[in-house]
Amino acid sequence: MAGKFEVYTDNGGRFRFRLKAGNGEIIATGEAYETKAACLKGIESVRTNAADARVDTLDS
Repeated sequence: MAGKFEVYTDNGGRFRFRLKAGNGEIIATGEAYETKAACLKGIESVRTNAADARVDTLDS
């Protein structure tokens, strides 16, 4: 089963998204947005930018 984004309203009435793996586990969460449209744009940004993003490890 493929992963999916879920859009929901938090306790403060703002919109958030979470990315769930195919097994239902939450693997990423987004910040709070004032509008649903802005939240959907946030999802599109993740889709666009994550494909080629590099991984930086910040070890101390």
